[in-house]
Formats: sequence, structure tokens, C-alpha cells
Amino acid sequence: MPYIIQNQGTPHERVCDLRHGVNTIGRGLDNSIVVEDDARSLSRHHAEIQVNDKGIYVTDLNSSNGTFVNQTKIVQQKLNNSDLVQFGSVIFRLVDEDKPTTNSANAPTNASSGLSILMRVSPEKSRVSMQDLLKQQKQTVSGSVLMIQATDESQRTSAKLRVLLEVSQELSSPEAYSALPEKILDLLLKIMSVDRAVLLLVNEITGVLEPKAYKFSNPNSTADLDFYSRKITNFVLKQGDAIISDDASLDRRFDSSQSIIQQSIQAAMCAPLKPRDKAIGVLYVDNLSHGHAYHKEDLEFLSSLANQAAIAIENANLYRNMQAEVIRRTKLERFFPAAVSQKIEEGWDLNRIIETEVTALFSDISGFTEMTSPMQPRKVLEFLNEYFKVMVEDIVFPFGGTLEKYIADALLAVWGSPYQKENDAIMAVNAAIAMQWAMRQLNDQWAYQGRDLQIQIHIGLNTGMVASGNIGSENLIQYTNIGDTMNVASRICTAAKAGEIYISESTKTNVSPHNLPLEKLEPIKVKGKEEPLQLYRVLWENIDSNYTGLRAGRVGLS
Repeated sequence: MPYIIQNQGTPHERVCDLRHGVNTIGRGLDNSIVVEDDARSLSRHHAEIQVNDKGIYVTDLNSSNGTFVNQTKIVQQKLNNSDLVQFGSVIFRLVDEDKPTTNSANAPTNASSGLSILMRVSPEKSRVSMQDLLKQQKQTVSGSVLMIQATDESQRTSAKLRVLLEVSQELSSPEAYSALPEKILDLLLKIMSVDRAVLLLVNEITGVLEPKAYKFSNPNSTADLDFYSRKITNFVLKQGDAIISDDASLDRRFDSSQSIIQQSIQAAMCAPLKPRDKAIGVLYVDNLSHGHAYHKEDLEFLSSLANQAAIAIENANLYRNMQAEVIRRTKLERFFPAAVSQKIEEGWDLNRIIETEVTALFSDISGFTEMTSPMQPRKVLEFLNEYFKVMVEDIVFPFGGTLEKYIADALLAVWGSPYQKENDAIMAVNAAIAMQWAMRQLNDQWAYQGRDLQIQIHIGLNTGMVASGNIGSENLIQYTNIGDTMNVASRICTAAKAGEIYISESTKTNVSPHNLPLEKLEPIKVKGKEEPLQLYRVLWENIDSNYTGLRAGRVGLS
């Protein structure tokens, strides 16, 4: 089997198998090969590698940063062993064991490892195809419905083990949970001569068996899809043992089963899907033509196949849950600093509405509309992503703030919700000061790069009581803070001019022990308030940008 290898020879080496067919590559979790890329040079669906009988081909999927083979940008190209394939800035090397790189016949040394190799065998070449072990026609041996070529008992035992190994290999790759039951039945019908098969799984909520896939040996069958015997499937689920009903219509255990009578089921086998102590479903097959169709060998094999299927289903379910957990954690990390995320992981209930005092910070880009009107929308988005990364990941989170939302070019962050600390207010003000210094550094950086970007931001802060909790529908919720405190913070931000930080009287009271350089302003009338607000300008330029409080998120000036 060919594969691609990333960071070869390093502690971060990663090997990704290429399965026959299409392998998609990108940042999106729905790709065959998911690549984490801190530089975000990969697109969500960046490229695909197709493996077929004619060779291995890589195709770029209109990615933002292109796909390269041996440093040459391509749209589509056939790959050879040892080719370097680059997706954005992430580089893989192709290893195709069917086309090895040969060395001198007199020097059996692997050049890359320096090892003296006497013999080398690829696991793929040592495998026997399942089709080589199975009959092409549905002819049984000694009454067994197993379509095994071998007739000698020892050969049949070996062949069955090898078939089960192939089944395990087929089911080992992470499959879409919903697609796995049908794949299991496809394998079953290749191996066993049965009329009908169904895979049922237990509904975790109701505890009832539900069919997830069914197959008929006759593709033109018009049989009722509700063909299986519930008496048999429920019996096996409850008892946890595989059974043969030699002539189901005469079996007294199931003599009241209407499905057996109506469907004229002559013989049936059923095995539990039991990855551990508890069955998660059953695998059911039956025969309509004659009774006494199944034998001990058939039941033992079906039971073994069911064990492989159960493990594959459980693994797929775990993989699905892991993906959901990654998405959930990613959402947490987008809005909460690490300390708060950890608190939530420990069982903190975000669904509970609480009243708490917060310091809210509104930051907005001055003249954003006029500045970006001549820019292409894509360039505007790239610029905002670069700007917000600095403001949120490098400042809000390290200073202990929680990101509540982005509002176009503005951001809203709070200190004191959902986790309250004594120094919330000064941490928020220090974050605002750090933002202004960071903005100056960004402008210097853009000028050095020759980019026509010079911007300023204005910031407003207010301290007061809010109601905090999740808001929205059951499936789409957002943690938010509601109250006049938030509205006033927005109005204060609007009152501030480019490059300024304004704070309210309540915020000033909270940070007064830290002796920040402040300028008292004339009372300012803001929208929504009858009385003018007493505001203060933070003289942030009087605070050295190298001050440790701004670098490490410590408390303010003493």
C-alpha cells in the first residue's frame, strides 16, 4: 500500500496510508487525511490523491496556496516513488513500495538509514487477496455456506483465519459511522452464501434494535425490508450468544413470530455485535429456500465476523466522538482563555445564568469603512484575520479575558465572566494599553513590508453588573453577557477618538489603586443615556510598551 510521510526522520514524523480510490487532503475534518497547519497555508479541501490501477495521481482542488510536486506547481500530475509533494507549506514524501528505489546489486544498504539489509518484504506483498481465497460462484463445501476455496480441514481453517484478517484490514480504517454497516454486509455477502442479511444497532436512547443496513443476494428482490425476525434478533441481543435456527418456522422458541411465518423463513443465523461485555447490536442472516441450511462452521465464522464488525463500529463511533470533541474544544479555545477553558472542562456549568460584575472592552478600527472600500473582500477578510489574531490570541487571552464576539471590524471582550477574579478591571485596562502598542507595532511591520495599511483603533471600557449565560436555540448557543454595562461600553468606545482609550467612572474606581496615568474629561453625552457620562482618557503612551504588566499580563502600575 502506498503512503505519504510528513516530517520524515524527525520526532514529529507522520505516516498517512493512501487507500485505493480518492484520498482527500486539507484542514477540514471531513478529509481522508486531515493536516494541522499553524500557518493556515492549507485550504479546507486542498487536494486529492487518487490511487488506481494506472498509478497515483495528485490533483489540486483550487487551493489558495497551490500544490507542488518536486517544487513545481501543478494542477494534476502522476506521482512516482520518493516524489516530494507540497500542499501549501506542508511537505510530504510519497513512498510506493510497488516501485522501490533500487541500489547497487553489490551494496544492499538502505542509503537513507545506513542499514545493511539482507532481505526486505513489504507487508502488502505478503498479503493474499480475499478473492484468491473465495469461490467465484456460490457453491458450498460439505453443506457450509462459507465460500472458501479449500476443502481440506486444515486448509479451510487457515483460509478462514486469513479471510478474517482481510476483513479486519478492510474495517480498520476510520470510516464514516453511517457507511460502516453497509460495508460490513457487502463483505458478508462476498464470503457467505445467504439469501438476506441485516445489521441492527441498539438505539442508545430507546434501547430498541434498529436496522442500519440490509442486503439481498438477489439484487432484484422486492422483499419487504422489514423481513427479519424480531423474536430472533431480540433473543440474541438479550442472551448475548450466536444462534442457528435450523428450521425457524418449526423452532418453538419463535413459534409466535409473525415475521417467520409470513416471510417463510426456513433457516436463520444471528450473532451479537459485542465489542465488550454488552452487545451493541446484532448481525442477522436467513435462508428462504430450505431448512437445515446452516452448520456449526457457519455460525462460528459469522460470530467471528460479528466480533470484527462490532470492534469496527465501536472504533468508528469513538472516532466520531473524538472529532466532535475536537470541534467542541476548538470552539471553547476560540472564545475562552486557557484557564477558563480548563475550568469548563472540569465541569463548570455554562448553562446556568449568573449575575456578576464584569469589565467590558469594546475595540473598533477607526475609519474602517473608508479604508477598506477600495479593497477586495477577500483581502479585507485576510487583513481582519491577521489583526484579530494579534488582538485576541496575543492580548485578550493572555490577559485573562473572554472573547464574546466579533462585530465586523470590532471586538467585544469581557473580564469577570464566566470566571471572576479580583484584578479583572486592571487586567482589562492593561489589555487595552497592550492593544494600542501592538497596533503601533503592526503599522511599523506593514510599512516595512511595503503594505499600504496604516490604521488606528479606539477602545472603550466599562465596569458593572450583567447577567451571564448561554443564549440561543438548543442547537446553536453562544455564551453572552446581557445588561446596560455592555451597552455603555459600546457607547464609550464610540466616543473615543482614533488611538484613544476611554474608561468609565466605575472602571476608574476599580483601577485607582494602580495609579494609571489618566486624564479626566468633560462629561460626555452618549446615545441612550439622559445624563452625560464622566469618562477618563488613559494616557497609554506614558506607559512603556516593555512594561512587564503588558508583557506578562500582570497587574498595573504601582
